[in-house]
Formats: sequence, structure tokens, C-alpha cells
Amino acid sequence: MKRRTFLLQALAAAAVLPLIPACSRTSVVGEAVSPVSPINKPHKEWRELVSPRAYEILFEEATERPESSNLVYEDREGIFICAACYLPLFESTHKYESWTGWPSFTQPIAGHIATKIDFKMIWPRTEYHCVRCGGHQGHVFKDGPPPRGERWCNNGIALNFVPKEEPLPVLRG
Repeated sequence: MKRRTFLLQALAAAAVLPLIPACSRTSVVGEAVSPVSPINKPHKEWRELVSPRAYEILFEEATERPESSNLVYEDREGIFICAACYLPLFESTHKYESWTGWPSFTQPIAGHIATKIDFKMIWPRTEYHCVRCGGHQGHVFKDGPPPRGERWCNNGIALNFVPKEEPLPVLRG
């Protein structure tokens, strides 16, 4: 009887163990070391600056349907910027076709992204945000191409693309 009780308790503990980090107050994995200063604009003000769908993705952490953004197919040289505050987040040289239906990159611009653990799908994932406005961009996975092995899977609606020939817009905020 004691063995059965022990096994049931061990099984229950093993089932709950992955959820313990979700109970902690801070779920930040890595804050970007960055000269970029965060801005504290109320979400109400962002709602007036971006489309309703962009607001859902950026500030309510929704996800767009795969293949719903034309940025999946964008292959020109340029910079991908945050759709809310216009901070440059990715260079086109780091974009690749992941066949997932979302724009994917091998790495962000250093210091322009902050990450945290996301438990919305039960299993922990690393979610990332624009370090300046806090806008949700997507998730990073460890199934990307060499040398880093990372796939920064981004919501296309959370980004704008600026071709190399055009100047970057002034930061918004």
C-alpha cells in the first residue's frame, strides 16, 4: 500500500512540476541589454495608433493565422520594424523560409527584444516582445537553422517592412 501511495504522489508531483514557474511573479527569461529606453504609453493610446487586429496581437498577445501576412513572402533587402513604435527588430539578411506560415528569422537585432516564459499552451515557450513598447511579436524556438539553431517566429501584423532604399520612420511613442 505504501508503494502505491508513493507512486501516486510522485506521479502527481511530476504532473504539476512544469507549472510551478508559472506561479512565480516574474517570468522574464532575458531582458535585452540595450541602450533603447522603454516607453510607458498606456494601451489605450496604442489602440488609437494601430489597427484593431495589430492591437490584439501586440498588446493582448493574440496570434494571427498562418499565411495571413504578406511578410511571409517578403524577400527584399530591408528592415522589419515593430508595427507599434517603429523600433527596428530584424534585418532581412536573417529572414528565412521556415514553412510555418509566419515570418521567421534566425536572430533579432541585438538589444531590441526582451523575452519571457509563456505557459498559454501548457508547455513553456519563450515569448518575445519589442523592448521599447512591450508589443508582443512572437515566440522563439530551438528548431532553426545553423549556426544558432533559433527560429524567431513572428506575427506579420506585429511588423512593418522598410525596404533598404527607404529611410526608417521616426520612432513613434
